[in-house]
Amino acid sequence: MILDKQEFTFTIYTENQVGLLSRIAIIFSRRKINVESLNTSPSEVEGIHRFTIVIQESEDVVRKLARQLEKQIEVLKVYFNKNEELIWQELALFKVPTDIIAEKAKVERLLREHGANAVVIRSDYTVFESVGHREDIDALMEKLAQYGLIEFVRSGRVAIIKASEGFHKKLTEFEERQPSEETEENQVLDQKGGIFSM
Repeated sequence: MILDKQEFTFTIYTENQVGLLSRIAIIFSRRKINVESLNTSPSEVEGIHRFTIVIQESEDVVRKLARQLEKQIEVLKVYFNKNEELIWQELALFKVPTDIIAEKAKVERLLREHGANAVVIRSDYTVFESVGHREDIDALMEKLAQYGLIEFVRSGRVAIIKASEGFHKKLTEFEERQPSEETEENQVLDQKGGIFSM
């Protein structure tokens, strides 16, 4: 049993129902578990949504959480993975003064080194986007803070499980299963009144 806390990512496939997000959040908050990142989006299957939730916890607690999440009626399947089992990214937007970029070659070089792309350029500010892992984005934010970073925002994690064939395939296989040819007789149907009478 692993007792040390580490980063885990939940991938939760659900029906798109009002109130489900709050019920999922309550499962974490009751156990005093902080959600590091949360992202919801449509999945590859029409009508099914996907939650991506990142937490720091022990594997034992994560297993219990997965079982608890799967008890929710609208939750179809829950997966949890360590970072090395995923391909994942986060998106960040940085707003910096345009005059700083124009005057300081260091800032322009820094943005290029981190693969940041200009999204909006105005006379008073420029917005850059950067995609990568949290550590890369944090490093760029720290460096830009020295040059008058005006605003910063980061998305929740988006992740794909490396070893997965996809939820769509599992769902299709489940839907294609044929009912059994054999039928079973209900043994108490002909007893009628004797079963339910007092």
